Amino acid sequence: MLGAGVVGTTSAWYLARAGHQVRVVDRQAVPGNETSFANGGQISVSHAEPWANPHVLPRLLQWLGRADAPLLWRWRADAAQWAWGLRFLRECLPGRSERNMAAIVRLALYSRRTLQALRRDVPLAYDHLERGILHLYTNHGEWQRAIAAAHLMRRFGLDRSTVDADQCLEIEPALTTARPLLVGGDYTPSDESGDAHRFTRALAEHARQAGVEFCLQTTVDRLQLAGGRVAGVVVRHDGADDLWQADAYVLALGSYSPLLLRPLGVRLPVYPAKGYSATFALANPDSAPTVSLTDDQHKLVFSRLGDRLRVAGTAEFNGYNLDLDAARCAAVLRRTQALFPQLEVAGEPTFWCGLRPATPSNVPLIGRSPIERLWLNTGHGTLGWTLSCGSAAVLADLLDGKQAAVEFPIIG
Repeated sequence: MLGAGVVGTTSAWYLARAGHQVRVVDRQAVPGNETSFANGGQISVSHAEPWANPHVLPRLLQWLGRADAPLLWRWRADAAQWAWGLRFLRECLPGRSERNMAAIVRLALYSRRTLQALRRDVPLAYDHLERGILHLYTNHGEWQRAIAAAHLMRRFGLDRSTVDADQCLEIEPALTTARPLLVGGDYTPSDESGDAHRFTRALAEHARQAGVEFCLQTTVDRLQLAGGRVAGVVVRHDGADDLWQADAYVLALGSYSPLLLRPLGVRLPVYPAKGYSATFALANPDSAPTVSLTDDQHKLVFSRLGDRLRVAGTAEFNGYNLDLDAARCAAVLRRTQALFPQLEVAGEPTFWCGLRPATPSNVPLIGRSPIERLWLNTGHGTLGWTLSCGSAAVLADLLDGKQAAVEFPIIG
């Protein structure tokens, strides 16, 4: 298993449960320490509408040139970025967007059920709450478009219902001071929230006890081929290279997955979308929401994690740059203060950014790669935490030659 983020760790768990001997390789010192570290914390089937949809194009034009735009495209001399952008535009076509949404909703519903079953079997503490997710709208046009999206998701089996502004306050009273801003919302009571980093580390510990070997602070350098198949993976640890061999290899390196395959002539349609988060320590927990919230207009989510509030989101397409941009951090703060002026925090927020592995369609890549013995579980974009358990269970079934438990566009 190449990668110990939430997708790699859940994959290791389900493969081990299926009877496989599993070794996990990751360059970090602990599992879940990159993109899974400080994400938005939502198990959000209700957030399954892909970025690529007909309504996003006018907004992209409005956001061009704005450093604090919810979705920021920084032009680079990067063929992969341009190719990804062109495919993204194609996925905005109504028919493709609806098909992609259906696939994501099916996998997300399955994944949430899989997580709930896992939680019944394994004691996992990760600040999880089962209070649903409320999508907020402060623009009437955005709300009207959301009503249509919610209707479509209900057709696919999701319990996402439209609510007015007063009902939003009944669901989450902490929004009372923001009432003048609200025009409406929609609510999915079956969605959840929790700390993905804590979940990943807790599950990794149970996986160790079940026999999974975690080789951390070990860098995946390259794949070695022989006869058109993977013959081994070259890893680097303590300055020395070693060749490790296995019967099968699973690539779950997130945004770095395409970099490993590019020298082998395989082009994965995955590009990093940098997301930001701010974590607030709460001086008065009663001043903060407990229902997880999504602010669609600003592409931000708000999740209560114990005595912390996590605010995360936005997307910046700027290659593999991991610098914190002051303008984007300030935009997160402004929106938090606008919605929750009563918030009582202890000290300054902790800012973070991470690279989410996005496909143009937002549909992840799960299944066989074009190279024999190499399997893929990557490209989950903003839904890695939401889709992790389901993706891992699907992968384990496929690797064992079984039919996937959910209808999904399997690759390979």
